[in-house]
Amino acid sequence: MVNYPLRPLLVVEDNAEDFTALSRVFRKLGLPNLVVRCEDGDQALAYLQGHGQAADWPGALPALVLLDLNLPGTDGRTVLETLKKDPTLQALPVVVLSTSSSTRDVEHCYQLGANGYLTKPIQFAALEAKLKVTMQYWLEASELPQIN
Repeated sequence: MVNYPLRPLLVVEDNAEDFTALSRVFRKLGLPNLVVRCEDGDQALAYLQGHGQAADWPGALPALVLLDLNLPGTDGRTVLETLKKDPTLQALPVVVLSTSSSTRDVEHCYQLGANGYLTKPIQFAALEAKLKVTMQYWLEASELPQIN
């Protein structure tokens, strides 16, 4: 996975156990990208809309955003809608990663501009397999936009 090794991967996930499982998968896959975590939608928007302004955040926008839907404060749907309406950020790939498999949630996220929708599997091996394919596609096979 060397397409954009210096651009971070943003994971917007409030659940510590889910984030730990994701981190384990990324390590197992040898993901070279820095993984940045935002625990809620407000923090994610602050980072994305003000990238490079806070000393403790990476200056580069992420190569990919993995976005949970059910977040405290500003939820993932609002984050997605805000990003896709922002001319500076709308090309940023956003893949929803949620426990919800509701047809309504899936359709709504695509209507808001999601680039993908993944349901979080319960089994670690299934999560690993799903993320392996996802990371290969977005970080190896895809031509990602250069967003400043």
